[in-house]
Amino acid sequence: MTGQNKDNTKTKHESHISRYLFSRAGVVMFLDVLIVIASYLFALWLRFDFVYSAIPSEYLEGCMWALPYWCAVTIVVFYGCHLYHSIWHFVGMTELGQMVKAYIILIPCYGAGAWFMDLHMPKSWYLIGYILAFLLHSALRIAYRFTRMVISTSRQKHDPGLIDRIMIIGAGEAGRILVKELLNSEHIQTRVCCVIDDNPNKKGKMLEGIPIVGGRDDILDMVKEYEINRIIYAIPATTGQNRKEILNICKETSCRLQTVPGVYQLVNGEVSVSTLRDVEISDLLGRAQVEINNEEVFRLVKGSVVMVTGGGGSIGSELCRQIAANRPGQLIVFDIYENNAYEIQQELRRKYPDLNLVTLIGSVRNTHRINSVMTKYRPDVVFHAAAHKHVPLMEDSPNEAVKNNVMGTYKAAKAAAAAGVKKFVLISTDKAVNPTNIMGASKRICEMIVQMMNRKCPGTDFVAVRFGNVLGSNGSVIPLFKKQIAEGGPVTVTDKNIIRYFMTIPEAVSLVLQAAHYAKGGEIFVLDMGEPVRIDDMARNLIRLSGLQPDVDIKVEYTGLRPGEKLYEELLMDEEGLTETSNSLIYIGHPIEMDDEWFIRKLDELDKKSKQDFEKIREIVAEVVPTYHYQPAEPPAEEPLYVREAAITAEQA
Repeated sequence: MTGQNKDNTKTKHESHISRYLFSRAGVVMFLDVLIVIASYLFALWLRFDFVYSAIPSEYLEGCMWALPYWCAVTIVVFYGCHLYHSIWHFVGMTELGQMVKAYIILIPCYGAGAWFMDLHMPKSWYLIGYILAFLLHSALRIAYRFTRMVISTSRQKHDPGLIDRIMIIGAGEAGRILVKELLNSEHIQTRVCCVIDDNPNKKGKMLEGIPIVGGRDDILDMVKEYEINRIIYAIPATTGQNRKEILNICKETSCRLQTVPGVYQLVNGEVSVSTLRDVEISDLLGRAQVEINNEEVFRLVKGSVVMVTGGGGSIGSELCRQIAANRPGQLIVFDIYENNAYEIQQELRRKYPDLNLVTLIGSVRNTHRINSVMTKYRPDVVFHAAAHKHVPLMEDSPNEAVKNNVMGTYKAAKAAAAAGVKKFVLISTDKAVNPTNIMGASKRICEMIVQMMNRKCPGTDFVAVRFGNVLGSNGSVIPLFKKQIAEGGPVTVTDKNIIRYFMTIPEAVSLVLQAAHYAKGGEIFVLDMGEPVRIDDMARNLIRLSGLQPDVDIKVEYTGLRPGEKLYEELLMDEEGLTETSNSLIYIGHPIEMDDEWFIRKLDELDKKSKQDFEKIREIVAEVVPTYHYQPAEPPAEEPLYVREAAITAEQA
């Protein structure tokens, strides 16, 4: 090392030491030394009844001889026990425990020093000085936080800039952490006024100085009494039904509702004001948290080449996220829409820089394209999520539903079989059961294709996974309702009695991945979607979660069922029946017998007719799907004679 480098290093060390000595820790060390000196001098003075002249000179000399060692060893032990590393805003039981540990260590250290220095001091001097020093050292560390809390509470009571008066739901560990952080914050203009907990033994007690005022039945009264305008739900480990019941009470208050993200946040020590999020409609569904066997999903994906068609869509992109998290050998994102594909590509590259990611643009309707991709990359598992899914749009363009959903699935399935894919998983929908719209009927044909291909191509396991609506997906009712509320309403509901099954996108995709692990070939896996939800209730709850009142601030209008829409969806046809799997949320519907050769001929007919934009395409679909019930399209009104004559003249010209 050169002389200049040595000088630079020395300068840095000196600068570091200088900063440390004049830091808060240095001040605390100095105060700790004063406490040791004062405690043992006071103990000697107390021993002789507060008469200084009565203290023998040998005791004074012994005390003065011992104190430098006492001070030095105290500082060393305190430093080793991290008593100079704490954030004083949050000093509490942890620091007190460290203090007890330090004083236990000091007993043999003091004893060794007394023996080495051959001290002959009164026994009471050792005991009184030891106890007094412990109490003063502990008080020093708690006094700062106590003083700060008193000042903060006083400021909150009289601060005209106070924004939020907060109620915390839950007097457990998560609630305690949030109360503690809110009380100690200098920058958040809030006041924690009360805590709610259903445990009757906690009522009337205090949580970090905040009163616990009752259970869920007291929420509405306490909101009025304490003039609450913000409620934080801090029970991350509660059941779905319990969470739903409490939040349904809270939403009647017109307060802003927030919640901690989940129990894993508490385990990881991540519960804080910064991790709070607003309560969403999914919190009101009453679903217990979906649990999957991560080890089974890991075995399915790890090291495998996995392809996701429609990989940029709502379900497809979440499939890509969860697959990427399980360390695949390669992930292929295939989508016709370049913007979506680009977004998921950039997200995965940021989050998983080591992921072997291939992003391709193409359509499953293009036979050559899908064949060439499958042949080149030879995927082990294909998740087929590419589809047209909007019911009203497909009612107006039925041939497009056939081209994309039916023929796209057939072409992708044949390409997968030719490329030696091990598992082909179709993402299906509850609208495929007894369909009343062309989208649902097309997805039912897709399920039939999967089962037919499984019989004809034994080298590949072809399966389908059927589930209901997913919250927040593109085109779902939640984004529409939120937009309508933001615009001041009205919020439009097709029918007051319409109900749907709902699941969050991550939940649905997690179950899809686990169902793929169970796949042996030919199954239609049916996901347990929980209790159905009334769309009208969902719209009204969203309005309340926005701090508004339905039919007062935001009007709710009923527009009538759209073409092809029914009041309720089903997850299973009568003929299918169910078989349980090891996951209580995943069931297997039994395959329905069919004539494969006749079915293939019908697929060829659908392919030809859809390319011709055949007006009666629904009739052919109904032949293939006997449970498809639709309203025949009304024939177009006959044009006036002068319009027809003009059209003929133009054509001849």
